[in-house]
Amino acid sequence: MNFSEADSVLSQAIGRITPAAQLTIRHKGKLVHAAALGYLDPETRNYPTRLDSLFDLASVTKLYTTTVFMLLVEQGKVSLDTPVRTVLPEFDGLRPIQPYENPLDWGKTVSVSEQTGQVDAGKITFRNLLIHNSGLPAWRPFKDQSDAESALRLALGTFFSYPTGERIVYSDVGLILLGLAVEKLTGSPLDETIHECVTRPLGLESTRYLPVANGPYNTSNIAPTEFCQWRNRRICGEVHDENAWRLGGVAGHAGMFSNAGEVAAFGQSFLDGRLLRRKTIVEMTRQQVQFNLIRRGIGFVLWSPDPDASSNPFSQSTFGHTGFTGTCLWVDPQRELVVALMTDDVYRGREGRGIAPLRVQVHRAIVKCVDAA
Repeated sequence: MNFSEADSVLSQAIGRITPAAQLTIRHKGKLVHAAALGYLDPETRNYPTRLDSLFDLASVTKLYTTTVFMLLVEQGKVSLDTPVRTVLPEFDGLRPIQPYENPLDWGKTVSVSEQTGQVDAGKITFRNLLIHNSGLPAWRPFKDQSDAESALRLALGTFFSYPTGERIVYSDVGLILLGLAVEKLTGSPLDETIHECVTRPLGLESTRYLPVANGPYNTSNIAPTEFCQWRNRRICGEVHDENAWRLGGVAGHAGMFSNAGEVAAFGQSFLDGRLLRRKTIVEMTRQQVQFNLIRRGIGFVLWSPDPDASSNPFSQSTFGHTGFTGTCLWVDPQRELVVALMTDDVYRGREGRGIAPLRVQVHRAIVKCVDAA
């Protein structure tokens, strides 16, 4: 198969939408295409993107946290319908419904429901966290806390933004709590558990949280993200997400780095059943909840009928996730297709970005090629 059209779409985006990009395609269990384009340092062009260059996965990290949690479910240590408070006792009691702080316009708030009243945190289950219908706000300003411990206290004591089950609100807060629960259930730090249970068994040697714990490391092969006004520096080799940074760089919702090849190999594991049992994968990838055009499984975003959604070019059995920095992973079981696209399109800031239509263009070109083969 010749994926030159997909490469051409990406090539035209270099310097216009994103400084750097990687694309890996697996079909019927085999690696059929891998490309690296652009520059890690677009100002000097000293560091061309390589296939082993690392990108900040942002919310694609959530899939690794979810996978570890589902392994614990298989081991009988917890269930999807276990109340969160049984693992995190502090997450309990009646909490008010109110607007939450706007992460993209600091100083303003977001209101998602006309409902008022209270939500009983003690009734929220892990399934609610994983399908994003818990009632939790999308975001809270953990970055403004003095340290990681204070940030976690804010998460455990957070208010709600809508009644449980009323809608889907994609929540970083819920996955932060899930990551904390994994640590409590295993007695180990989240990064160590993901390494032991996911990345090491799959042979993913480069997929990890950064920065590394012991001493300096080379950032020359890591795609930088934006100049962070809050930290007053260009971000490279440390998590872009401010809340994850405040949590020490290791969190359930963000913080992992990898390359397209290893992300695609991780995606392949859901077709091969290498880590999780088949019945577990079926449960994770079936529709658990729908709100408007948003469909969600356990941890996964499912195929959307919205033509502007990056999943739309694939079959209706597709599942995957996107990351705010410009990354995504999609698995199309019907076509036996796995696509991992890494970019750092947030490099020039959060406004006026073109990553959403770029993903759709690239995915359409891939599907066109696969279907014609």
